[in-house]
Amino acid sequence: MWLRASCDFTFDIAVPTPFILMLRPRSGAQQWVAREEYNIAPTVPVYEFTDLYGNLCQRLVAPPGRFSVNTVAEVKTADVVDQAPGAEFIEVQYLPDGVLGYLLPSRYCESELFCQMATEITAGCNLGYDQVVAIQTWLRERIRYEPGSSNTPMSAVDVNLRQVGVCRDLAHLGIALCRSLSIPARLVVGYLNNLEPMDLHAWFEAYVGGRWYTFDATQQVLNGGYITVGYGRDAADVAVYSQFGPPVYPIEQRVQVTGINHLRD
Repeated sequence: MWLRASCDFTFDIAVPTPFILMLRPRSGAQQWVAREEYNIAPTVPVYEFTDLYGNLCQRLVAPPGRFSVNTVAEVKTADVVDQAPGAEFIEVQYLPDGVLGYLLPSRYCESELFCQMATEITAGCNLGYDQVVAIQTWLRERIRYEPGSSNTPMSAVDVNLRQVGVCRDLAHLGIALCRSLSIPARLVVGYLNNLEPMDLHAWFEAYVGGRWYTFDATQQVLNGGYITVGYGRDAADVAVYSQFGPPVYPIEQRVQVTGINHLRD
């Protein structure tokens, strides 16, 4: 399917403020970016780099006053989410080098604390994909998805204690459970068509059967329409904007995803 995704941020800046933005989706096996717009007002020098996880990031210093960022991308993405029941667990010694980092505990995914819990959740499952499905199902049934319930990232431990969270929080707990079973897992941030309420979205991927697969405990059915903007170990790696100095928060934020049909295969 073809989708147009847009994101608008407006800030009121008191002093010159360094930003790192992560708002450009990149083309890959699961999506093709056909057209982009990236507007910043007022105009300032912007320097783009690729981070450790392959994400496209932009550095700039926002001047005092009203400062806005607007991005638009037209993307062809999968009509359905790939699924692979029975896909095998890959033993650690056979994992690609680039995947190994997603086995380790990270700031918001304390996987070293969840081995017993993950073992109980996945008892009787075939090793690999089916274990992750069991974790996804457990999250849907046990952790209440409540948009707006947290403004700052919660760690997997905190999410498990509170039993409620936003999309990012459920993904953190899912990642921690997967890693505790030696299944590589990573956080993904981007857009989801028909998300209610509409906002930027987060889900997780697990590496089984020789590739990454999508899992999202916030959705009862995994349909297509996911647009990836960034990958990382957890929310510390995939903030769509990071600012340095006195705290700055958007005074306006708007996200839209719509289907488009004027592009042809």
